[in-house]
Amino acid sequence: MSRADGIIPGVRNHLWKWSAVLGLVVAGAGSCARPEPNELAPGVARALAERRAAAVSELRYDLQLDLPERREDPVTGEVTIRFEWLGAPGSLVLDFRAPADHVLGVTLDGDSVSHRLIPDHIVIGKGVPNGSHTLRVRFRSTDAALNRSDDFLYALFVPDRASTAFPVFEQPDLKARVTLALTIPAAWEAVANGALLSRDSTAASGRHRVRFAESAPISTYLMTFAAGRLTVEQAVRDGRVLTMYHRETDGAKVARNREAIFDLHASALRWLETYTGIPYPFGKFAFFAVPAFQFGGMEHPGAVWYNANGLFLEQSASRAQELGRASVIAHETAHMWFGDLVTMRWFNDVWMKEVFANFYAAKIAGPSFPDVNLRLRFFQAHHPSAYGVDRTAGANPIRQDLANLREAGSLYGAIIYQKAPIVMQQLETLVGEAAFREGIREYLTRYRFGNAAWPDLIAILDQKTAEDLVEWSRVWVEESGRPTIRTTWSGGRLLATADRRRPQPLSFAVGYGDSVRVVRGAMTKDSLQVEIVGSRSAPDFILGGVDGVGYGRFALDSASREALLAGVGRLRDPVHRAVAWQALQEEMLDGLLSPPRLLQAALREIPLEQDELLAGQVVGLLRGVYWRFLPPAARCAVAPEVEAMLWRELGRAPTPGRKGTFFSALVGMTLTADGVKRLERIWRKEETPAGLPISEQQYTALAEALVIRGVPNAPAIIEAEAGRITNPDRKARFAFIRPALSADPAVRDAFFRSLAQVENRRRESWVLDAMSLMHHPLRASESLAQLRGVLDLTEEIQRTGDIFFPLRWLNSALDGHQSAEAATLVRDFLASHPDYPPRLRGKLLQAADDLYRAARIVEGWDGPS
Repeated sequence: MSRADGIIPGVRNHLWKWSAVLGLVVAGAGSCARPEPNELAPGVARALAERRAAAVSELRYDLQLDLPERREDPVTGEVTIRFEWLGAPGSLVLDFRAPADHVLGVTLDGDSVSHRLIPDHIVIGKGVPNGSHTLRVRFRSTDAALNRSDDFLYALFVPDRASTAFPVFEQPDLKARVTLALTIPAAWEAVANGALLSRDSTAASGRHRVRFAESAPISTYLMTFAAGRLTVEQAVRDGRVLTMYHRETDGAKVARNREAIFDLHASALRWLETYTGIPYPFGKFAFFAVPAFQFGGMEHPGAVWYNANGLFLEQSASRAQELGRASVIAHETAHMWFGDLVTMRWFNDVWMKEVFANFYAAKIAGPSFPDVNLRLRFFQAHHPSAYGVDRTAGANPIRQDLANLREAGSLYGAIIYQKAPIVMQQLETLVGEAAFREGIREYLTRYRFGNAAWPDLIAILDQKTAEDLVEWSRVWVEESGRPTIRTTWSGGRLLATADRRRPQPLSFAVGYGDSVRVVRGAMTKDSLQVEIVGSRSAPDFILGGVDGVGYGRFALDSASREALLAGVGRLRDPVHRAVAWQALQEEMLDGLLSPPRLLQAALREIPLEQDELLAGQVVGLLRGVYWRFLPPAARCAVAPEVEAMLWRELGRAPTPGRKGTFFSALVGMTLTADGVKRLERIWRKEETPAGLPISEQQYTALAEALVIRGVPNAPAIIEAEAGRITNPDRKARFAFIRPALSADPAVRDAFFRSLAQVENRRRESWVLDAMSLMHHPLRASESLAQLRGVLDLTEEIQRTGDIFFPLRWLNSALDGHQSAEAATLVRDFLASHPDYPPRLRGKLLQAADDLYRAARIVEGWDGPS
């Protein structure tokens, strides 16, 4: 990775391999004109993208790829790019994120052309006159975005990785129609954006050529294909054929989930067609349940990818997991309109497609779960994760600047996925539901199969309300952080003040004994007053944000903190209880409430909580406090009480889903010798909790938990579990993580050092599993020495990994630590790297925030607040 390339002296090979773009540059008048140097910087500079967007139209790709059966063999291909050039004559710039020897031939309008190579660009110094042109490139792909396994592969190009596989215009506002042909082993199936046109045997023995129909206009990050030993399932819903590809070998699991998966897609499509007034715009609808997929889902039109575990649920799946599946299906289906039909003009507005997908997913999934409190679900799905970023020193605004597409992956995170839907909910309330829907329909119709920016939508909605949406957008969308809202009581009046302007409607629960009154007001500037008619005495507590939509740090005064800590379970509204638990957690994180007191409140209330979603929230809170904010001695002291409660609740839980919540908590939290022995009996199938079916994956998780706890026969358990696993993908995953399970720190260190090689990080979810095992709290003292290596490798992780990998990489390591030594190491790393990439610094500060807080709470660390 560090050697100099032989063609361009001094340019490191990894620059050729990992940073590129393919496209045309308008460089001014004259056939010898050259692009401005800053436009040809590595990646896609925004200035370059703007020039290309002004010059190129009627874009089409005809892509042919040869996919070998052995993953060691290279993928080769040819792409024919047809386009109209409307700009001044200029240099033709071919961009391809691959080593120089991967370019095998280039022709323009049928003629061979000479070219020169610079990082991320191949520049042809030939004038391009106005008119129609055909560019043809033969190439060898890199594996960076092809996710190759022994008997299948899938492409994942978001946000800027199509150019690692083939030459392409890598920017969202140059949409193209795509035709694809794949040459594959005869035993393989294949799926792509377009509908299957033909499948023919080729002259090569055992090979088939598969052709797909031309797609509708799509951006490069939405192009995709997959091929391999795949099982195909089909169903018809509302006259539409839905096709599912998968690799799940448990037939009972497939049968148990199959109809629900198809039904959820059909209901999402119906809802969106009705809401938008636009029929599904991409013809065919297929999806692939990908083993160990690095995202929850990816919205390629005509070929959606999902994480297989999110679709094929266990028999003991909780209600939250069922809702999660419905939500991710609704999310990816919503993208067909929001992101695919209308796409952001530049990736600084990537949040737009994600906010609409999550915002409408919450509306779509609801009717399938009439027994679920949807206000509670919305709060749980959005506020805790958004607060987890906005409370940190690494907080970022929803809409961020982006000078170069190579940094687009760093824009993703909880702010655009979780905070933005809360903000959008407030916007819908501000404009009015009917006017908001009318504006959305106008937006989708006006920019159909095209591109738009956030100001374009605001301009449409601004015509439908008297509110100043430009100013509203400035404070909510373009500023980072959350307001801290404090309340005081004086003579029958509640006064709420905020430390920053965030206009929003707010609701407060005011408690008197067993009676709770909800009062509402609108914070238009930085304060509001609400009069409580007939109540002049001070209440027992005041709790803000109880509608589940209000956004901020709702600080508790000391009386409210004590009252809620003692009686949160007496709040009748489950949304109020969810908000109260979140408020108490915030108090603990700010050092105003001791972790043992919060843990004891959770232990008391979990057995009393009747709402399954809320019980899951409090169990999660219990688990977080237990591992992160209790000193080891205090954790061991309370472990018998924790385990006794969880075993008791497992036994009395009325449904497999609720039992699954408590069993998962036991696998994650058991520390006592007796508890570990009981879990081992379950793993050996000598004991089975009544009413709890345990799957192959759950047995594997149980084996890993036993090994982490240092059971004497750990090597035998590892060997036996490796032999038990029947699914080939799960077997390969277990083989990968085995070194991370080793009791020998030297073995684990050697495995960690192997991750410095990018080829060993291709299966990102496996890497994250292994990192979490190595940095488990029970191994924190041994893994502390790896933390500097984790930090040193993070820039490389961002350069070579997918969009969520850098933050997840950091979390997988830092989440297991609570010591002042670990916190100091991270603080000193940042201090010694003043020029660290700003967005990556933000990710590190987000990941380190709980570590910093834990070190202060547990060990009295005096680091940054």
